[in-house]
Amino acid sequence: MRDVRTILATDCGSTTTKAILIEKRGDEYRLTTRGEAPTTVEAPFDDVTVGVTNAVREVEELSGRRLLDDEGRVLAPRSNGPAGPESGGSPDSPEDCGADLYLSTSSAGGGLQMTVMGVVKAMSAESAQRAALGAGAIVIDVIAVDDGRKEHQKVERIRQLRPDMILMSGGTDGGTTTHLVEMAEMLVSADPRPRLGIGLSLPVIYAGNKDAYEAVAALLDGRVALKRVPNLRPTLERENLLPAREAIHELFLEHVMQQAPGYGKLSSWVSTGIMSTPNAVGKIMQTIAAQRGITVLGVDIGGATTDVFSVFRNAEGESVFNRTVSANLGMSYSICNVLTEAGVQNIKRWIPFPVSEAQLRNQLRNKMIRPTTIPQRLEDLQVEQAVAREALRLAFEHHKSLARGLTGIQQQRTIGETMDQKGTGQTLVDMLALDMIVGSGGVLSHAPRRAQAALMMLDAYQPEGVTLLTVDSIFMMPQLGILSTVHPEAATQVFERDCLIHLGTCIAPVGTGREGEPCITVRFRDQSVVVPYGSLRVLPLGLQAGAERRPEQEEVTLQPARGFDVGAGRGRQHRVRVTGGVVGLIIDARGRPLSLPADDAARMTKLHAWMTALDIPVRAGV
Repeated sequence: MRDVRTILATDCGSTTTKAILIEKRGDEYRLTTRGEAPTTVEAPFDDVTVGVTNAVREVEELSGRRLLDDEGRVLAPRSNGPAGPESGGSPDSPEDCGADLYLSTSSAGGGLQMTVMGVVKAMSAESAQRAALGAGAIVIDVIAVDDGRKEHQKVERIRQLRPDMILMSGGTDGGTTTHLVEMAEMLVSADPRPRLGIGLSLPVIYAGNKDAYEAVAALLDGRVALKRVPNLRPTLERENLLPAREAIHELFLEHVMQQAPGYGKLSSWVSTGIMSTPNAVGKIMQTIAAQRGITVLGVDIGGATTDVFSVFRNAEGESVFNRTVSANLGMSYSICNVLTEAGVQNIKRWIPFPVSEAQLRNQLRNKMIRPTTIPQRLEDLQVEQAVAREALRLAFEHHKSLARGLTGIQQQRTIGETMDQKGTGQTLVDMLALDMIVGSGGVLSHAPRRAQAALMMLDAYQPEGVTLLTVDSIFMMPQLGILSTVHPEAATQVFERDCLIHLGTCIAPVGTGREGEPCITVRFRDQSVVVPYGSLRVLPLGLQAGAERRPEQEEVTLQPARGFDVGAGRGRQHRVRVTGGVVGLIIDARGRPLSLPADDAARMTKLHAWMTALDIPVRAGV
């Protein structure tokens, strides 16, 4: 790749379009300017490029670099030197014109909505769901031969949903073809129409038994835009998701994005194809996990949905990426869905002051009908952060149910494993093996105090052992995700220096004990700190002095009490190198699993103590 010194990237969200300018300073790429504007994919504008232009214009004004031509278009990327007059540039000041790369991601217009179909719900349909979610889609329904619905109900469901795309899967190569032909006949009966684009054929990706393709194609020919890719489950023991994910991305650009208002124009501006926002976030997660050789759990909690991303290792030691989207869990449009799914009591348990059920319901309903409002009082903020804990917890439970090994494979098992009733398809999520958590979304990235974001993630995810906690500073991970596909070095440097904020390392012994008894002893900087069970403790491990303000690192020795495990076994000493941050080194001795007192007064006393330990205000003025 030629020398890239200036990169412009935009992310068209459902409500806000965000633009960032990255420039090479010396030998390093750094974020220099950021701008944003309302997204304009709906009436009265019906043109996404209006919002893009407005966001880029703010970057232009703040940076002093000309990025738009006289007609409001983003200047074409420079190919053989600086921008010239033909692209709107100025020959008199070439270094202040245009960008070497212009990239864009988008989730505007509802994102990519897909229906997946499989023969067996717990096998091929689940593999199809993982493929679609990993490609950045919202799965609006999973249809399987054995899902319990009558055929006419499935036909009616397909017809009503009007997805952007359908993914068909099922059968191992060389196996039965009957059920796949039945699914094709179901599609013929439904005669589905795409959500966007009048008169266009619905894209259908076939990723099933290769022997059934000819019969399926004969039924669907001329009715849908059929594309064939290799089987998702060529054998019961192997899953091959990458070809299907690449086809989803390709068809998303060709069929879906081209029909959305203004995307055709935007596509002519960018240096490479537009990528869906969740897909881009997944890319940067995978890049960081691969470069650091670590396991990662990431979350993006938004107003309508909560996306969870993870990179864990399977039984063979291979890194496996998974993404799930909880389309009904969010902090504004979907906040009442969180109330419904979690229940009033589960939300109230995190609120450090008395509140009636009616008060709680009314506050959350007001938020739903006024989704752009932000809390004005500390009590309102504490309620929203309590809801966030439950949204994060529920989305994580959903993620664990899908991020798992293959179901249906044959394994040799010991008598002990048989008695333990552990079959195939166990979750890949191993909290003791987790190295880093990355939080993103308004409620985490824009929490008034970073310690509040740390405590929300601790309460929701309950990390075990030794885990680094981080947050995305201003939610630039989508832009960095697409940048990682064309310029990994720049994406990594900006992610490390400007995007990622280190909160600190959490040390959390696994086990339960008696309140107040010693849980763990931490030998830290020539001192020995004993932390009792049921408490939180923060040790000073922050950021280094100097312009870079990089996190401090220290070697610590952990001695858990008998019955507790921090990664080396119950009661066994563990020596690790930990990373600091803006919160510090957090010792979470509250036990795993975490439990709260049933009595309201005792529960609120506990919450107050935990918040005080992290220097979080409990009430206004305190």
